[in-house]
Amino acid sequence: MSQDYNNPGFKKLLQKLQEESWQLELIISGFAIFGLFTIYDPIQNSVHEAKNTQQIYKFFISLIAQISCAILIFNLILHVLLRGLWIGALGLRYVSGDIDYDVLNYSERFTKYLKKKVGSFDKYIGTLENYCSIIFAISFLLIFYVLAISFTIVSIALIGNYVISSDTLPGWISKGIGIPLMLFICIGMLITFIDFVTLGYLKKKKWISKIYFPVYWVFSIITLSFLYRPLVYNFLDHKFGRRLSFILVPFYLLILAITSFHYESSNYIHANIRSNTIVANNENYDDQLATNKKFTGDVTIPSKVITTSHLKIFMLYHENIEDRVFAFNSGLKPKRDKRGLQNNMVNVNFGGSNRDSLRREYLKTFNYIYTVQIDSTSYPSEFILAQNFKNELGFETYVSLDSLSKGKHVLSVSRLRIRKKDTINWIVERIPFWYFKD
Repeated sequence: MSQDYNNPGFKKLLQKLQEESWQLELIISGFAIFGLFTIYDPIQNSVHEAKNTQQIYKFFISLIAQISCAILIFNLILHVLLRGLWIGALGLRYVSGDIDYDVLNYSERFTKYLKKKVGSFDKYIGTLENYCSIIFAISFLLIFYVLAISFTIVSIALIGNYVISSDTLPGWISKGIGIPLMLFICIGMLITFIDFVTLGYLKKKKWISKIYFPVYWVFSIITLSFLYRPLVYNFLDHKFGRRLSFILVPFYLLILAITSFHYESSNYIHANIRSNTIVANNENYDDQLATNKKFTGDVTIPSKVITTSHLKIFMLYHENIEDRVFAFNSGLKPKRDKRGLQNNMVNVNFGGSNRDSLRREYLKTFNYIYTVQIDSTSYPSEFILAQNFKNELGFETYVSLDSLSKGKHVLSVSRLRIRKKDTINWIVERIPFWYFKD
């Protein structure tokens, strides 16, 4: 069929499909809105969870998915509302026909004004049809724009992390090739953006277009624009579509500004204050985390009120912990860091006794870095690897409370920190609790 696009029969088929496309638009919009609302909360939770555990790859992917969902939800709901208005206008036209200004019997001044500003009812229906079709098409085009920006950022990050900052590549490659490549991507990104917002100005000037063409070719691959380029140019050659595309951008900025507002009920008190000697945040108590949709704090204990003779302490794992272990024990740092995206098909780990001995050394270093105190009394650090009730990976230890008096106490978890070649003690978390032994 792609070879017959100039065939009159094919063009007639396209014309027929255009006239009936509104039905497919409504069906797709309805199913899409239902699906997007269903998955939006899980994606939002994934963003917060990845941020909380500092999983940069998961955070980036989840954030792109969340932004894409938000754009589609807004555009498709707007499309359904306008399609509903369009269908209502069609039904009204069937009953009432066009607007008869003579029947309204308004004064001459109002009649002239309304004929000029309101015009024909058929024109109004046609305008609604144009808005609906363009909004539906641009909804998916905007997702490609989000992906284009994301892939450009990924390209910059990959060059920075795996070329310029690489310890395995020779200096003449990491610096001699990496830095010029980074400059090309950054400058090219700016030039491509200028060409985009000026509706292809750089393509219009003969001598500029010769310089810009290699940049355009490279970024067409990075941004995958070859997949959606026909849509872009079809919008740009249509005045109405081009105008609507620019009208939607301020709407997105307005929505972003509106959703950023929140109400403060106090100058000093709010729900997101971290736990300390006078604040008990739910993110640090397992029983509160089990009943609330909050994310796990860096350190957790079972409850605000402890009635047993021991206190369980759980510390959530994140990648920065491993960097701190390497800082205090450089012998544990592998030649090839396996953190990040891995492929299970080729990444086979056979383990072995050597791996177990390294884990023991890892935990020994961890327990040297991190210390536990209740009030002013220090306790031995005996953390081991474990998972909490939410199957999150971390470190767990138990502290005896036999010598503790009844009432309020404060658990403090601190760590050693190297700062300007000096080692200082840094408070990780302070968690208040009450001890009343049964």
